[in-house]
Amino acid sequence: MTEPHEASATPADYRLLLPEGWFRLALEEERRAASVEALVDRQLRGADHLAYLRPQLRAELMARAEESYRGGGIELYLSLQQAGALTIPASLLVTLLRPEPGRALPRLDDLAQELAAEAQPGREVSMEKTAAGRALRVRREIRTEEETQQGEKQEQYAFDSVTVDYQLDIPGGQGQLLLTFSTPLVQLAEAMTELFDAIGGSLTWSSA
Repeated sequence: MTEPHEASATPADYRLLLPEGWFRLALEEERRAASVEALVDRQLRGADHLAYLRPQLRAELMARAEESYRGGGIELYLSLQQAGALTIPASLLVTLLRPEPGRALPRLDDLAQELAAEAQPGREVSMEKTAAGRALRVRREIRTEEETQQGEKQEQYAFDSVTVDYQLDIPGGQGQLLLTFSTPLVQLAEAMTELFDAIGGSLTWSSA
């Protein structure tokens, strides 16, 4: 686990307590390919019979890293935690939110009120206290559907996921930090949400 650091008035960085088994995928263009290759090697180590999956896995990870970076992501963590022979699928995307020139980011309290007024099934909105200050917390249960054509038969598939967002003001007016946790394990939604809350609540600011 990373170690917490004492917060400062104008932080240069942040710290998170992450469980063992989470992999940091570099998003910067100059480091992205090497980081993806390291993750592919780790996932397929000792599984020569699955070597044919390497190009597909590499392409999927590169696409996800590129998409996250274009959206303002600065760090992407993927869970490689094991539960018996299974890997627990989960992710954390850290995004830096900066205001557009001449405009300010919305206040967290105002955003919380706006989201709470827009009642949506499966969404919870609250303001929480964390080690780094007050945070807007939004939990969502997301269900999407996709149709595929199998010959003359059209089939519909549902994809479910649980996401938890933590959005905080960075001290010194440097913008906001958004932590987006996600997992498709809707059967373990409560346990995964507790894990995400523990990680989000551990955020602290550091001077270096």
